Amino acid sequence: MKKFILGTAMALALSTAAHAETVGVSMAKFDDNFLTVLRNGMTDYAKTLSGVTLQVEDAQNDVSKQQSQIQNFIASKVDAIIVNPVDTDATTAMSKLAADAGIPLVYVNRQPVNVDTLPDKQAFVASNEQESGTLETKEICRILGGKGKAVVIMGELSNQAARMRTQDVHDVIKTDECKGLEIVEEQTANWDRTQGADLMTNWLSSGIEFDAVISNNDEMAIGAIQALKAAGKDMSKVVVGGVDATQDALAAMQAGDLDVTVFQDAAGQGKGSLDAALKLAKGEKIEKKVYIPFQLVTPANVKDFVAKN
Repeated sequence: MKKFILGTAMALALSTAAHAETVGVSMAKFDDNFLTVLRNGMTDYAKTLSGVTLQVEDAQNDVSKQQSQIQNFIASKVDAIIVNPVDTDATTAMSKLAADAGIPLVYVNRQPVNVDTLPDKQAFVASNEQESGTLETKEICRILGGKGKAVVIMGELSNQAARMRTQDVHDVIKTDECKGLEIVEEQTANWDRTQGADLMTNWLSSGIEFDAVISNNDEMAIGAIQALKAAGKDMSKVVVGGVDATQDALAAMQAGDLDVTVFQDAAGQGKGSLDAALKLAKGEKIEKKVYIPFQLVTPANVKDFVAKN
C-alpha cells in the first residue's frame, strides 16, 4: 500500500513537472503606460495558472537588446517566447531565430512585418489597427460636421501600428462624409507625452490653425492638451482624439479636455498572448492572427465605460 501511495505521488509530481512551462517575454519598453497595463495583464494572468513561469525582460526600445533577449531565451530553452517588438520591421529575423530553435513565438500588440508569412508555431495577438484610427477619425469627423482643419500626431514610424492608424485617418478623410476635413500638419512624437507637448508647442508658435488633433495614441494627445492649455487655448473649441483609453486619458475626458479615445484592451492582449504561447507550446493549432475588438469611448459613454472596466 505504501509503495502504491509513493508511486502515485511520484507520478503526480512528474505530471506537474511535465506541464510546468517557462515563457520568455521581451517587452519593447517598460516605461510606457499602455505597455505596462499589457505586461501586468500578462503577469497577473500567469499567477492564476499552475506551473507557468514568466521571464519578463525590458528591451528599452533597443532592437539589438531585444534580439539578444530572444537569443538568451532560446539558450535557456524556454517553452515559448512572447515578443512586443521594438521595431516591427525587424521581426523576420526574430521569427527565424525562434523557428530554427523549434520554440513557439507569439507577437503581441505590434504587428510584425512578416505577419502574413509567420512560420509554424508562431502567431500574432492584438487588436485590428484598421479599426482604431478609423473609429477615432470618424468620431472627430462627426463632431466637426465633416469639415475643418486637423493636425495628426503619429507614433514611432518604425511601428506598424503608427503607420496603419495614420493611414486610417487618410482613408476616412477620403470618404464623402469627411472629405471636408483637411490635414494641415502631420508629424511624429514617438508615442511620447512630452514629445507630443513639444510638437504642439512648435505648431502653435508657428501660427498653425486647426480645429482638431488626431493622435495615434492617448499619451501624445495628453501632451498636446497640456501644450494647448499652457498656451491659453479654449479646449471647448478644439477636438482632441487618441487611442488606448488609458486611465490618464479617461481622466482627461472626464475633465472635458479629451473628446475621443478608442479602448484597446491591453490586459486582454496580454492574457491572449500568453494563452496562445501556452497552446503552441503544447502542440495545439491556433489562428495565426488573434484579434481583440476595439471600443469607441466618448464623453457620452465614459462614465459607463469606467464603471465596467
